Formats: sequence, structure tokens, C-alpha cells
Amino acid sequence: MGVKFMPWILFLHLLVILVSKCSYGDEARELAETENKLLEFALEGGEEVSTNMKDMHDEHKHAHVMDHIDPSVMVFFTLKDFKKGKRMPIHFPKRDPASSPKLWPKQQADSIPFSLNQLPYLLKLFSFSPNSPQAIAMQSTLSECESKPIKGEVKFCATSYESMLDFTHRIIGLKSDIQSFATLHQTKSSVTFQNYTILDILMEIPAPKMVACHTMPYPYIIFYCHSQESENRVYRVLLHGDNEDRVEAMVVCHLDTSQWSPTHVSFQLLGVTPGTSSVCHFFPSDHLIWLPKLQIHASSSL
Repeated sequence: MGVKFMPWILFLHLLVILVSKCSYGDEARELAETENKLLEFALEGGEEVSTNMKDMHDEHKHAHVMDHIDPSVMVFFTLKDFKKGKRMPIHFPKRDPASSPKLWPKQQADSIPFSLNQLPYLLKLFSFSPNSPQAIAMQSTLSECESKPIKGEVKFCATSYESMLDFTHRIIGLKSDIQSFATLHQTKSSVTFQNYTILDILMEIPAPKMVACHTMPYPYIIFYCHSQESENRVYRVLLHGDNEDRVEAMVVCHLDTSQWSPTHVSFQLLGVTPGTSSVCHFFPSDHLIWLPKLQIHASSSL
């Protein structure tokens, strides 16, 4: 399942960057910056140099760009870097449940439209001005939910837990038992960005079919759920942060990225192109991975 964002995505999905605070502005900004920030790698001009010198220049340029990348996009890596002892910068957003949007019951969510052409009505309903950060975030979420999927992808924006389960069962199997996985923070900390070391690869989870659901900025919780017909690997890993944080993090590795947009933030961050490399990414704690309830194989190495 390709991540279009996040996509998060992965994923992974393009969202605008909010520039002021609002009732759910922090979440919107984090998701937007994670899933929509296009990283521009400006090539410096100059005379042609030997291949070795050019490689050194590219590495220096990449390191310089990395210094200016928004931390919220630092969730991507490749399989070659996925090993015990690997240390990498990772962003895990921390959201306060008391001030974050709530998950609505299906009956309540179904009672109002969820459609871009109904945005003026929705803004009045939630008392948001047309040019407010909330309005911009709502428009972006609705636009993304109504956009066409990439080749081989099935997508759905769930407005309730029940609708998310219905979609998941349609993908994995109406009669299949399903289970969800999410990142777990073992320690409480306000630090959202730091270097983490992979202490252990706790398990590799078979993923013949998979649905990933990412939270989207909206007055109530919206899950952007999608699945793609391509080979994926799902892992749970134990991370140790420089700040002594410990995280049991969920990881999805996409082995086929040939259908992804060339402008996907992961390609620009990792310096690869569609179809030439796997792309793995960590999941925030409020994003879900749905899988068939299959036997789980413990693993401490790839």
C-alpha cells in the first residue's frame, strides 16, 4: 500500500500548512507538514567535476538540506537502513487527547454531509470563517478524500469507527478476523523529535492484505484509510531515544513504489526515485494498521 502523503499518508497525502493556532490547528499543522511539505533540493551550479567529486558534492548538499528540513517529515527510511543498532532522527507527534478532535459515533457522523461541495454549509455549521486555518484544513481534507487513488489503490475516508471497520472488512474479507496495530510510547515525554536507536525488531507481521488508516485534520476525527495491491512488510520495533524515551513503533515498508508520485516527500528526503527503492515509514500513535488475524512470527533481525 503506497503512501501518498503523512501518506503517510507514509501513509504518506497533500495538505496545506496552517500558520496559526486553532482548536485543532496543531494536529492539522503536523499532518500537513508531514504529508504535504515538498522538499526542494536546490542544485548548486558549477563546472563539471569527476564522478567522485560530484558524489561528495551531492552528499554535502544533501546534508546541508537535511539541516533545514522540517522535523515532521522525518519518518521515512529504506530497508537497507532497517537493522538493529541503526540510529536515525524520527518525529513522533504528541497530541493531547483533551484538546484533540474526538471520534464521533456513526449516527452522529452520518447526520451531516462529508463533501467538498458542502463546505460552505459545513463552515457555517462549525462556525469557521472561510479563510480561517480550520476552513483551509477542512477543504484540504475533503479534497484529498475525494481525489482519485493511484493505480492499484483503494481508499476511503472513514468518519466513524464503524465505517472504518466496514471498509477494512471489505478489503481484508467480510468473514475474516482482523486486528489493529499502533505505535506505543512506553515513556511519557513532550519531546517530538530526537535521534532513536533501533534496539530490537520485535516482530515481523505477515501482511498479505493490509489497510492503513491515518488521522486527518477536521473538527472530528477522520481516518484516511487505504490499501494497495503491492508487497508490504509490517514490523514492530523497539526504539530508544537520546532523551531516554522508549517506543514500540509500528513500521510499514513498501517494496513497490513504482506508482507513487515523483514529488512524494519520501523520494526527495531519501534521494531515490519511484520504483528504485523500498520506502519504510514509522506510524504515529494515533494512526492504525489493520491486518488479518494471522500467526505473528517473533523476529530480532531481518
